Amino acid sequence: MAEEILLVDERFAIVATRRRSGDPPRVLKRGDTFGVFDHYGDLDGDEQQGLYHHGTRFLSKLVLLLARNKPLLLSSTISHDNVAFVADLTNPDICRDGHIELPHGAIHMLRTRVLSDGVCVDRLRIWNHSARLVEIPLSLAFDADFADLFEVRGMTRHARGSRASDTPGDDHYVMAYLGLDKVERRTRIRWSRRPDTVASGQATFLIRLKPREPVAIEMTCSFEDDGPIPIVPASYDAAVEDARRVVTLRTGRASKVRTSHESLNRWLRRASADLEMMLTDTKDGLYPYAGIPWFSTPFGRDGLITAMELLWVQPDIARGVLSFLAATQATSYSDAQDAEPGKIIHEMRSGEMAALGEIPFGRYYGSIDSTPLFVMLAYDYLRRTGDRAFIANLWPHVVAALDWMERDGDVDQDGFLEYQRRSAEGLVQQGWRDSHDSVYHAQGNLAEGPIALCEVQAYAYAAWRGGAALANIMRDRGSARKWSAKADHLRRRFDDCFWIPEIGTYALALDGHKEPCRVRSSSPAQCLMTGIVSSRARARRVMDVLMEDSSFCGWGIRTIASTEVRYNPMSYHNGSVWPHDNALAAAGLAKSGFTSAAMRIFDAMLDLSEEVDLHRLPELICGFHRRADERPTLYPVACAPQAWAAGAVYLLIQASLGMNIDAERNQVTFRHAALPERVERMFLNNLTVGASQVDLMLQRHANDVSVSVVRRTGKLDIVALE
Repeated sequence: MAEEILLVDERFAIVATRRRSGDPPRVLKRGDTFGVFDHYGDLDGDEQQGLYHHGTRFLSKLVLLLARNKPLLLSSTISHDNVAFVADLTNPDICRDGHIELPHGAIHMLRTRVLSDGVCVDRLRIWNHSARLVEIPLSLAFDADFADLFEVRGMTRHARGSRASDTPGDDHYVMAYLGLDKVERRTRIRWSRRPDTVASGQATFLIRLKPREPVAIEMTCSFEDDGPIPIVPASYDAAVEDARRVVTLRTGRASKVRTSHESLNRWLRRASADLEMMLTDTKDGLYPYAGIPWFSTPFGRDGLITAMELLWVQPDIARGVLSFLAATQATSYSDAQDAEPGKIIHEMRSGEMAALGEIPFGRYYGSIDSTPLFVMLAYDYLRRTGDRAFIANLWPHVVAALDWMERDGDVDQDGFLEYQRRSAEGLVQQGWRDSHDSVYHAQGNLAEGPIALCEVQAYAYAAWRGGAALANIMRDRGSARKWSAKADHLRRRFDDCFWIPEIGTYALALDGHKEPCRVRSSSPAQCLMTGIVSSRARARRVMDVLMEDSSFCGWGIRTIASTEVRYNPMSYHNGSVWPHDNALAAAGLAKSGFTSAAMRIFDAMLDLSEEVDLHRLPELICGFHRRADERPTLYPVACAPQAWAAGAVYLLIQASLGMNIDAERNQVTFRHAALPERVERMFLNNLTVGASQVDLMLQRHANDVSVSVVRRTGKLDIVALE
């Protein structure tokens, strides 16, 4: 690689600093509100911590003190359903005049927290386990910086709005901020009992504790802006009951998976709870927000891939994603938004900086892959559900997306989808690897645009194929023939232009001069998933490269091989391991008949789930080679939960089972089904296809997996193919 002077212009990057805590944060989310806090439940100095609503941090500090001391932490967790945070705390030794007046462990505090949309409710229950009456001060220190999420991420603003004077009352406290967007944002704190003293940013209660008699205090924080006034629950118990009612309603519609292996069951339970937490009700249906803390908002690509991962188990999520993205599809040209008619959104942001245009992401379309993925999902949704009425309503949006692919998505009309930003503030790289340095040549020099990514051509191929099939259903024979021909042409051109014999796989991308980026990456596995790879021999060579030690690190497949010039296991996209990327790779390998390679990925992800906090797969991990008896190396600012990381387990299961659901034929097919060696049995319950339901048991044997019908209602065929 030629000598390079590193000039980093990553205005929208996520800044990692030395102030990050070593412990993974505790996280809650409901609707457009989420919280990131430490294991005590405090917001106490870590830069990312806070309670956020509509892209703004409405509470930046919240510290519990007992007799002016930080309590001792006994334990802390998030409930299995992600509804509540729970921490057990106790007092440290409390001294006076050099003598211990109250020994540690005399006071037990149970601190719990639940969110609703725009509201956080805390409850503190306190017990005195000593034999005498105890009077002790308990304080809550708080503050609100009303920072935009992008400020928290590290962006510097040249000007901010103004913080109003705080307004204390007998049982409440209000902090307010008038933004430059002329929106007043308020944090309103209320307590269930009146504090004994309220000073600037602190409330103190003098707690009188008889032996064994509990005392309870509830604190409610509501976050107000120009949106609807949040509905404040009557109590902590009411908030928990309402949240669990919603969880039960949503998860009750989904198919259930359980197995004979408890670690896999724990991973499945956490993934299910994380996905439910990330789901947000929009006026167009349910949408999985991408990740906490940095991406708790709609992302087109993330929502589409998450819906694909979950399609077999919970197809109503795909319906919500398609509806939302159709409603926000671009209808005009805008350089500032990288928008063109028919294009599907990349991301949507709220908050002061988005409203002022300080960031371009209020409604931003700089994604090359969201649009073909939208068409792919529309076709897959129809096959999974048979919901022709919905597809008929969606059809104009599908046509607009395919028109965009033909017109604006193919910049030079060579048959490939390419991107080059038009917005001066937009993303340089517009595939899923959107770091500025993620697309480059073998020598390390960055690729010049317009750039045609390897996996995006695979999405385009599937979109043309799916679009042609939908056109036939809609009786548009002319479009069906045209789009089918485009798919065939793309498939031939892809093999001619992207295959690189000397590296044994497909190029990462073509640059603006049609020069291939001869870099070994994980992307060709996704090409296997769509069928664009026509040669069995080439598919096998792709598999071999992916399974080499330079690519497969033991925890999964790296984004790029360790032999590449820009490989860095600690980078965001140049050598890290992403669970969703590995699930897509497993799906591609399994579809091509390489079941053992797909199972190797499944096993690695199962191992990873056993080693991470709460069995929650993070957005990514570092790509260091797996060392014996050592845990994976975590990426310092990875989102956890991340929707498509949570959905990975369901796609891995589908890939391992070779499962295909065809609602039009009323058929579920298993082809070359396999299970990890540690899993003897898997149960798929409440698998719904049209008006039919089935419960299945899959049993692993020495050389195959049997499929047994435990319960069936309706006329649903179950087919197992060798």
